Amino acid sequence: MFLFFLSSGLFLGWTLGANDASNVFGSAVGSKLIRFKQAAIIASIFVILGAVMQGSGGAQTLGKLGSVDALGGAFTVALAAGVSVFWMTKLKLPVSTSQAIVGAIIGWNFFTGNPTDYNSLTKIVTTWVSGPILGGIFAVLLFLLLRFILQKSKIHLIKLDGYIKYGLLIAGAFGSYSLGANNIANVVGVFVPSAPNITVDFGLFVLNGTQLLFLAGGVSIAVGIITYSKKVMMTVGDSLMKLNAETALVVVLAHSLVLFVFSSQNLSDFFVNIGLPPIPLVPVSSSQAIVGSIIGIGILKGGKNIQLNVIGKIGLGWMVTPIIAGLIAFFALFFMSNVFNLKVSQNTSKFIKGDVVVKEEVKGIADDTKTKVIKKFEAVTEATKTITIYKPVTITVIIFLMLLIAYQMYTISKLKKKDKIEEYQENIERYNTQQIILENELRMTNDANLKLEKEIDGKENELKKIALGMIRKNEILSKLKAGIENLKLKSESEIKYSDLNNLKIVIIENLSIDKERKSFDKFIKEINNSFYRNLEKKYPGLTEGEKKLCSLLRLKLSSKEIASILNITPKSVEVSRYRLRKKMNFKKDDKLSKEIRKL
Repeated sequence: MFLFFLSSGLFLGWTLGANDASNVFGSAVGSKLIRFKQAAIIASIFVILGAVMQGSGGAQTLGKLGSVDALGGAFTVALAAGVSVFWMTKLKLPVSTSQAIVGAIIGWNFFTGNPTDYNSLTKIVTTWVSGPILGGIFAVLLFLLLRFILQKSKIHLIKLDGYIKYGLLIAGAFGSYSLGANNIANVVGVFVPSAPNITVDFGLFVLNGTQLLFLAGGVSIAVGIITYSKKVMMTVGDSLMKLNAETALVVVLAHSLVLFVFSSQNLSDFFVNIGLPPIPLVPVSSSQAIVGSIIGIGILKGGKNIQLNVIGKIGLGWMVTPIIAGLIAFFALFFMSNVFNLKVSQNTSKFIKGDVVVKEEVKGIADDTKTKVIKKFEAVTEATKTITIYKPVTITVIIFLMLLIAYQMYTISKLKKKDKIEEYQENIERYNTQQIILENELRMTNDANLKLEKEIDGKENELKKIALGMIRKNEILSKLKAGIENLKLKSESEIKYSDLNNLKIVIIENLSIDKERKSFDKFIKEINNSFYRNLEKKYPGLTEGEKKLCSLLRLKLSSKEIASILNITPKSVEVSRYRLRKKMNFKKDDKLSKEIRKL
């Protein structure tokens, strides 16, 4: 039966491991500096060690706040805390298992009539404020120290990444130990008064009933880490402020120090020995510590990157969580006590049962004597007075708390609506800005393409002009050659001076053909620069002559025109085209110049 009742506490431990492990290793895993499997193993081992070796301090404080002395009550209190955490998580509100369990214990106190130790409650509430503040102070001091060390040492970036990775592993192990030591009280603290009085010898060490309880709670946290914390780890750290690797190391270490300070009995005793007040050993919210650390770093950097609306949501969540947990615990205890007749407290002298407050003394009074009848009458009268006073107060307090929760939920709803509107407007502005940027880039690209096309067209036209000029001059040279051949047929007496002079004039006018050929080759290289690269990439075995033929075919020149430019016969061009087609593996139906222009 004890294990059955303990199941609610183990469920609470599972939720704590699934969520709060992200505070320890989330930044490292999310930034892929550390693998999740590696982080999960280290966190699981050290969270169990912290729970067993140093978990008693916080549990004692919770015991003073309200000693849940019945298994049924402990089961219901832990279940109420787990349900409230689950419900608040579904509403996407930040939650704290510390606040949930404290609220549930106070709900148990209120239901059973047990007194609440306001001294312990004050200590706990004080740490809810001092924890984030202390986390911020630790983070600032550690950040300044780390920055000073990095400036003085001037470590190479590659080495620095390695050092930070090992630093995150060590800080994560320390943080996991502190998480187990401090938060195990939230998981199984209410079961300590009902823990079995047994001792188990494991050979190397011996554990008593309370330590076995802490071991079971630590294992449940470890199971939560292994089974469900990966998604949270992959997304942690971006809501409040973006963290780099160095800042993540500082934040994890500062948060771990806060948890360790409020769970270390030796540190508290040391403070007492040197004349300082003892450190209250209370379970501190891991989320509060990490939030305080991040805000501390943000303030140090000027506070520009801190999301104030997120801080507002976190504050509302912290205020609502204990109230909701207390109300759920109260009504759950009422249900368990009346429907299942579950014993929720050893102190049955006064707790709500149905519509009346039962006095145990009334049940045992017999009516065989006058004295006993009188005592019974007095007891009933006293019970009636208790009902008259106690019930209106209960109803008033419950109504007040429900109105307070309704107001808080209404405020949260307004904040969510406002955030959605702001997010929608930001998305519209971002979309409009991106559209303007894209339109400008598209316009610039189109302008550049038009300019490039004009340049290409201009060069192609220039090439065609040069090619046509060369063709024309080759034709003239051919005529000149024919004229010389005719002169050879004449005798010297028949040759006139004018015939020779005409030939001289034709030669002088066409002496610039070599210059134009050089210009033609230059334009060919300029305009076909990328074309040549693509040609060489796709057909690496082509000769220079074949590349030049490809560039001329690209200009849509005929074989006769190409022959004139290259000063070869049209038949030679046809042979070259045939060899080129075969070398490029083109089909018979493929038009050579068309296929070449695709390159």
